[in-house]
Formats: sequence, structure tokens, C-alpha cells
Amino acid sequence: MVKRALIICGLCAVTVVLSGGEARAQCAAKDVVRSVPTTLSHGPSNEQDRDGAAKIWKTITLGAFANSFALRSALDAANCGIGDLAEEAIARPAFTQELAKTSVDLVVVTPAELGFKEASVPLRDIYARSEKFGLNLAPAEVGPELRLQYFDQPVGEFLHVGTKAIATWSGDPVILVVANGGAGLILIDQSARSDIQWPSNAVFLFVRQRATPNIAKAHMPESR
Repeated sequence: MVKRALIICGLCAVTVVLSGGEARAQCAAKDVVRSVPTTLSHGPSNEQDRDGAAKIWKTITLGAFANSFALRSALDAANCGIGDLAEEAIARPAFTQELAKTSVDLVVVTPAELGFKEASVPLRDIYARSEKFGLNLAPAEVGPELRLQYFDQPVGEFLHVGTKAIATWSGDPVILVVANGGAGLILIDQSARSDIQWPSNAVFLFVRQRATPNIAKAHMPESR
């Protein structure tokens, strides 16, 4: 019986190791080799559904983890890189998580696609304009959850998650960026100070409202 138990334990250990190896390979650079330009290759982000709302790029699930520690452990298990300040932001009290599983519809858009003609735009103006198109700021949890649900992200793509900025321990406001810089899939931070100008081709990610206001339907850019 003892010998049999040892054999079973050994098999279990092998299974755990293999499972862990598979998870740790998910964010590896070798899994994503397609290169993309600055803007997204998923098609125009300002395309519309039949109801006139901004076209959904991806739907993800939130609320899969009990706390931020479990979420950070999942990122580590999947071998997803995470910047120091991004990890710090996830550990802050302002980083909130859903208590139950829920789905959110994500839209990707650039300031230029929101109608800005300037070469660079303040973050507050980008947020204000996106709201007019029926887009909401994303919950803080979207950044790391998307990183864990988007393993086929192409090289060169940087998605700036449009959220309320989270202050680091030193007080610097940051938002999170889901990115693939070529060395593997990562979650990094980007300063969200009010004096920073964002290039008009920067790619932002927002949550689409389930019920689109009439103002969004009236002012939505035409499909390309």
C-alpha cells in the first residue's frame, strides 16, 4: 500500500509540474510572433454594430480571483511579465475586483478615431470624448484579467486600459498597459499625470455600455 501511495504521489507531482510548465509557457514570446503597426490590426475600432454602437473587440470575464494576491499569483504562474509599478498598483486599495464572475465588452479606439485632429491629446479629454460615444472607463481589474485572457496578442501591440488612475505608494497616478513588446507578454504601467499629452494614434481600451445613449448614435464616426 505504501509503495502504491508513493507511485500515485509521484504521478500527481509530475502532473503538477507539467501543468505548471504549460501555464508558464502561455505568456512566452514564442507564442506570439506576428508583427503589427502602431494601430490595431483587428480592423477599424470605430466600426459599428447594427444598433449603431461601437463594435465590440473582445468580451472578457472578471471576478475569477478572490483577491489581488491570487490575481498576481496567476500572472506569475502564466509567466506573464509585470512591471514594478503595475504590480504595485494591483496591490493598492484603489484596485478593486468583482465579487462574482461577470462579463464586460471591450472596445479599442485611438484619440484620432474619437475625432481629435491634434497630434497629441490630454488624457482627460480622451476620457471625456469616449463617454460621448457610449464608452465607459474600464474597471481596474480589466488590465490583469485581459493579460490572462489574451495570450495571442501580436508583437508590437500596446493596449492602454482606460481606467481611473491608481496612485502608487509614492503618489504617482498610473494606468495599466497590456502589451507585447517582443520579449513576451507583459502588464506594465503608464503615467497618468494630467500634464502628459498622449499621441493621437495611441490605442486605448474602454468598456462599451450595454445600452447606448442616443448622443453616441448621432455622433459615432462612419465605418471605414
